[in-house]
Amino acid sequence: MKHHQIEIIGKVHSPYQQKFAVPRQPGLVRAATTTIELTGPYSQPDCCRGLLDFSHIWVIFVFHQTVASGWKPLVRPPRLGGNQRKGVFATRATYRPNGLGMSVVKLLSIDYHSGSTWITVEGADWVDETPVVDIKPYLPYADSVIDAQGGFADNRPTTELVTHFSEQAIQDLALLADDYPNLKELIGQVLEQDPRPAYNKAAHQEKIYGMALYDLNIKWRVKQQQNIVLSVTKAF
Repeated sequence: MKHHQIEIIGKVHSPYQQKFAVPRQPGLVRAATTTIELTGPYSQPDCCRGLLDFSHIWVIFVFHQTVASGWKPLVRPPRLGGNQRKGVFATRATYRPNGLGMSVVKLLSIDYHSGSTWITVEGADWVDETPVVDIKPYLPYADSVIDAQGGFADNRPTTELVTHFSEQAIQDLALLADDYPNLKELIGQVLEQDPRPAYNKAAHQEKIYGMALYDLNIKWRVKQQQNIVLSVTKAF
């Protein structure tokens, strides 16, 4: 068998509106709640019967923003500063032969309405509208390997950056608090992952960066190892 067709079973509704600032691994930003919408024949309640018995799930998805660009045998992992090349199968790069990714996330709830099944999870690393192709329960006895080695990513990434909010940003958050109750926590956790490109980190540039969360624009700069959030405004 040389080819196999994969059906899309649903899509992601995520606060991350663009690839920039998406956590590079799942579980790093726990303030982010994401919903998977199952559609068509995959939305019938029987498909998820028993799933709530598990605390975590594996989600297999498509890197839809890069799949059209094809794959590369060698890639530059951000964890290595973007300067070293590794084989695509030794990384979790998005430019893969079949454009598939997999993430383990915490399962929060399952709801049924509007003809769809809605699965809410915590700590996902997906861009909004990401296509989902499969869901499996996480099995601690089989999926957690105690003596596993993680190669160049053996430890959880750390950052020395501390996030502070300007007076303007604090005022902006106050106006948005009713509609986005944990927004400050979400912004802080995202920025603590230091989403800047590796070459900007090395140059110690104090340029203003922007990222899109929900329908909001967040602007910040990095100065003396501090993230300074400048403003949080509606994108439209």
